[in-house]
Amino acid sequence: MKGRAYRGMSAEQRLADRRERLMTAAYTLFPSAGFPATTIEKLCTKARVSNRAFYECFSGREALMQAVYDRCVEETLQEVSKALAAGPSTLSGRIETGIRAYVSFVTQDFRRAHIMHVEVRRAGDCLTAARQRAVSGFTRLIEETVAATGEKPAVNLHLLALGLIGALQELLIEWVLATDPPPIDQVTATAVHIFRSAFGL
Repeated sequence: MKGRAYRGMSAEQRLADRRERLMTAAYTLFPSAGFPATTIEKLCTKARVSNRAFYECFSGREALMQAVYDRCVEETLQEVSKALAAGPSTLSGRIETGIRAYVSFVTQDFRRAHIMHVEVRRAGDCLTAARQRAVSGFTRLIEETVAATGEKPAVNLHLLALGLIGALQELLIEWVLATDPPPIDQVTATAVHIFRSAFGL
């Protein structure tokens, strides 16, 4: 049985609205205050919902963090995939296109970069599965992109893709945490160099 409407919104719509407000609050508070220091009370105050409403939407801070992280990853994968689909056909060209799309999209909003590369780690082991799913998604994208060009690396492609993802993540962590962060174009150029070198280009 559906709940009755209140202020023109059904019970399902009100729940979705609260969930979205909590995710918006978390998207701002987790990067600014840090995951460990962001309490449920602070999240509820920012989102203008009650503590009870919080637990109707999420089982805890970790579940909220996962929802925000998953959305960031999904949006980034979509952006990079779109850029690759419209980009050049050579592996060298695809590498530059994909990395530029990734770095540009992630860093155009510091909150996204912070959540994807720093706060997800501070959330602890409970986010390990979410991080592994994200890595798997980007690994598949690299493997499919390379396969489409017909190039064959000298080593195992899956392991190579994992290593390259790790390198790219470390570059973004440096950009997020450094007192004097490197310019975005240097981060991009370094990542492109690493990827191309790995494929002997």
